[in-house]
Amino acid sequence: MTDLRFGVVGLGARSRIAQYAHRPGEGSEIVALADPVAAQRETAHKQYPDATTYADHSDLLDQKLDGVFLTTPDDLHEDPAIDFLRAGVAVFVEKPLAITTTGCDRVLQAAYETGARLYVGHNMRHMPVVLTMRELIQSGAIGEVKAIWCRHFVGHGGDFYFKDWHADRRRTTGLLLQKGAHDIDVMHWLAGGYTTRVNAMGALTLYGGIEDRLDRSGQRFAEFVSDDNWPPLSQKGMAPVMDVEDLSMANLLLDNGVFLTYEQCHYTPDYWRNYTVIGTHGRLENFGDTAGGVVKVWNSRRSGYREDADQVVEIPGSTDHHGGADPLLRPRRWQNAHVPGRRTRRCRRRVRRNDIAPKQRHPDRHPCAGPGSGRVLRQRAGPLSGVLPSRP
Repeated sequence: MTDLRFGVVGLGARSRIAQYAHRPGEGSEIVALADPVAAQRETAHKQYPDATTYADHSDLLDQKLDGVFLTTPDDLHEDPAIDFLRAGVAVFVEKPLAITTTGCDRVLQAAYETGARLYVGHNMRHMPVVLTMRELIQSGAIGEVKAIWCRHFVGHGGDFYFKDWHADRRRTTGLLLQKGAHDIDVMHWLAGGYTTRVNAMGALTLYGGIEDRLDRSGQRFAEFVSDDNWPPLSQKGMAPVMDVEDLSMANLLLDNGVFLTYEQCHYTPDYWRNYTVIGTHGRLENFGDTAGGVVKVWNSRRSGYREDADQVVEIPGSTDHHGGADPLLRPRRWQNAHVPGRRTRRCRRRVRRNDIAPKQRHPDRHPCAGPGSGRVLRQRAGPLSGVLPSRP
């Protein structure tokens, strides 16, 4: 058996997702690395000592790769993705696909014309909390969905998004795209519709007043992130260019009549996301978004606030790597590529017109959780009880 040969372009913090595809002798191996920053290449080479390193992604185009992980800054997704697709290499692009709709169209067109596989890293569709909510919704626990609200508390925002390229609008189009893309995608997935109308607003309400700035172009992410950086106004070494919002909100109307609201704040003391989904026969809400949290459902009667929900489902998974979602990001067609009779890259079947950029075939249930996305901790008898089987 010959291992699939993978490359990684962009060796910053998000490139760690490639480690889950590095299984030498077991089907896949990281064999090539590219980043213009020497320190990034040196650090990554320690993790993949047998890989060859390059300063430019174009040097990987002739390496006979089966696939590439593209984890560069957002403004550097578009052109490299097109280059690899035209070379017949399957491409995994960390979200967003590009920073403009025109850029996205160019990438999609290249995938269609070449037939090469294209994947977008929406890892939150694998998060146990999202799968738990989706299963409850599909089971009818709250009736037909009418509204979804998401409050995103980005407690590490000062470190994660305002000390490097993320803070520069020219490179991200703003954090409603760069950061909010996850939750906006999830809300559409849970609601089962597409946006027809939107309004939004936001501002740089806190970090813009910090005058201590520092160019961190040569630094790695871990060098400027610390839980000790509190309170927010005490932050130092902020990005030289900072013109994205640290507080924003958006309202969306979908084609099926569902209303969505997304709110994002980058200076809260806590870091998690809270969803409320309201239907025609109840509502659900998550408390915590990784292992140890719960999703509560109220659907049996009217009342004032009551902590004792009609159903409480424990969120499975882990407390890191997006609740255990990151290891599942490897495109399934890559994971299962080594089977008898597997086609070579040169004769790979071309995609159909309606499969230009195939979405990952996300499971309805978290694969580590067995039947049902989470363990039912408490369930009140009622007309819609029993929507999830309890497990030992």
